Amino acid sequence: MKRISIGTWAYTIGPYADKPVPFGEVLERLAGYGFDGLELGGFKPHPNPDDVATKDARAAVRQQVADAGLAFSALAADLWAQKLINTTDTKPYLDCFRKNLDFCVDLGIPGIRVDSVQPPTIFNEVDPATARKRVVQTWQRCAAEAADKGVYVTWEFEPGFAFNKPSDVLRIVDEVGHDNFGVLFDACHAHMIAAVGARQPGERETLPGGAIELARRLSGKINHIHLIDSDGTLHGDETSTHAPFGDGQLDFDTLLPILNAAGVPHDWWTIDLCFWPDAWTVTEQCKRFADELNEKYGG
Repeated sequence: MKRISIGTWAYTIGPYADKPVPFGEVLERLAGYGFDGLELGGFKPHPNPDDVATKDARAAVRQQVADAGLAFSALAADLWAQKLINTTDTKPYLDCFRKNLDFCVDLGIPGIRVDSVQPPTIFNEVDPATARKRVVQTWQRCAAEAADKGVYVTWEFEPGFAFNKPSDVLRIVDEVGHDNFGVLFDACHAHMIAAVGARQPGERETLPGGAIELARRLSGKINHIHLIDSDGTLHGDETSTHAPFGDGQLDFDTLLPILNAAGVPHDWWTIDLCFWPDAWTVTEQCKRFADELNEKYGG
């Protein structure tokens, strides 16, 4: 069976930015719902590298999570203040990544999420070949340094960030070419990229079969999974709407066996309710839906 976690950013950003759910309360409720773990959004007000800066403080957070009967599935690192594509100096990005990597090591978090940071409109400033070279070379460094510390790197592609076409995803993961680097397959992002072609610059590129076909093509390259539904729309014309299970268009009965065969090197499924307006109130029903999927496809 799979272990089920959920991203804590759902309770701190977007609709919850002015009323974030305290970390201790998140742990208590997730444990009560029977979650196996949490995926930490490493930014205020939840534990993050700047506010939890000492070894002792980090050990205390690690123990707090363990005492709740939970584990970390991965870290969503706060890299969004950095530049990656429209700069010749990626040292600030790498330094921020390293800070978050050390945070992972101290908390016992096995994986760290990255993205291309900047929107697809960045190609109005930088040509795609130059942009891709910067991204690939930077992530090669990240993957190698993280490998030395026993943490894997996973890239979450999505409509809101550069390189949001299926061919981009396949090409970049191949060009990074490191065993410690892979793709984070978020079901709703995959649908919006491969079936809808949302926010793609230039000619729209989709795949017959949408997310299902993209999952097939990415077999052997996926090292992390986010599960949530998609209604085919964007949130704020920016990123994919993370619709609760059953409120969207995804065929999980077809998708999950393909993801099971994709060679993901761990047993976590992470629910992602990013930007959902009442994420706190629908968490339990999403957990029940994930449990039903787990009964059918988690073995």
